[in-house]
Amino acid sequence: MEFEEMLDKLAGRMAAGRLIKATISGPRRKSEGLQRIRLKPVELHGELHVQFEYQYERILKHENIPADQARDELGRLLREFRQMQASFTGEDIQILMSKKLKVSWKADQTNKEAADDLSHNRKKQYLLEEGTPYPFLVRLGVQTPDGKVKKGKMDKFRQINRFTEFIDDSLRHLPQDRTIRILDFGSGKSYLTFALYHYLKIEQKLDVLVTGLDLKKEVIEDCRQIAADLGYGDSLEFLVGDINDYNDETQVDMVVTLHACDVATDAALGRAVRWGAEVILSVPCCQHELFNQLDAPELGVMLQHGLIKERFAALATDSIRAELLELAGYDAQLLEFIDMAHTPKNIMIRAYRTGRKPGEDQIQRYKQFRDLLGADPFLERELSGRLANVLD
Repeated sequence: MEFEEMLDKLAGRMAAGRLIKATISGPRRKSEGLQRIRLKPVELHGELHVQFEYQYERILKHENIPADQARDELGRLLREFRQMQASFTGEDIQILMSKKLKVSWKADQTNKEAADDLSHNRKKQYLLEEGTPYPFLVRLGVQTPDGKVKKGKMDKFRQINRFTEFIDDSLRHLPQDRTIRILDFGSGKSYLTFALYHYLKIEQKLDVLVTGLDLKKEVIEDCRQIAADLGYGDSLEFLVGDINDYNDETQVDMVVTLHACDVATDAALGRAVRWGAEVILSVPCCQHELFNQLDAPELGVMLQHGLIKERFAALATDSIRAELLELAGYDAQLLEFIDMAHTPKNIMIRAYRTGRKPGEDQIQRYKQFRDLLGADPFLERELSGRLANVLD
């Protein structure tokens, strides 16, 4: 399909009042700062508009455009992004765009209907919607059977949705012609493991095989029972084991590691790189390694204070991790996972494999920062084979 034809179809559906919700994601240039745009219909002064919600790393901006005038803004955005997922009355549409703006358009028929009342359409839009019961959220105690979020569980519901957004953004990097292999190291109670499985398998109808790995036998047994109760047993498994001892795979497409303590995160990142994982999602925890290595007299004004030293060491550790992933051929970003008010463990390392070789300036920048701190990063040692020709 040609780009202009796609715009005509989308704009026509919006002008006809058929839009339910849409997400434009996959920026072609991360330097612009705009990460995704969410669209929904709203009624203003008796006229149908499309609300564009522009999501940057730390801020949101909104613009309401009359539905019959939305085509120009759609065209501007879709030239700068790689994909769009949209729900219209009666159909869901997935759009992928090449660098030359060749369009892949996939439509599935649904029974979805547009909202009757748009004048108060101000509720936060989630990929997993409030009021819709999801079996895994009901079984995990986040929702009631009729889809209401239980008292005291809204923060968990938001966290699950935020994680689902990261999964949604990763879709374009995953294979579409075979089983997608996913490992979750340190899966714990597995709220997010179940969310990942649900979104990819149930919502996106992808062929996946997901493994959750954790050291706690009782937790794993509980997760196995939940998976069995939900009928997920064929393609979602839970195993007792350690990241360092897991050697059963030769190729993995996505590696998730959430709150793995200290260098366990580095072990998982190193394993992911060696497997050639296309997507890495990691929320580090308890970054102690660098704290004990720091030897930087130039930073003495900061590091003389224990609290500042601890926070600096954590931020520097994650910066080093992201830079090492870049040197290993990934596009790596540090993103806010969940608002700081809900948890201090709120930085996610998101990395997509590109195979790009680093430039000399980038290599020297990393070496200078590492040497300034007196650091001997565990992850650098884990990647020594892959980075031998880079860091020598």
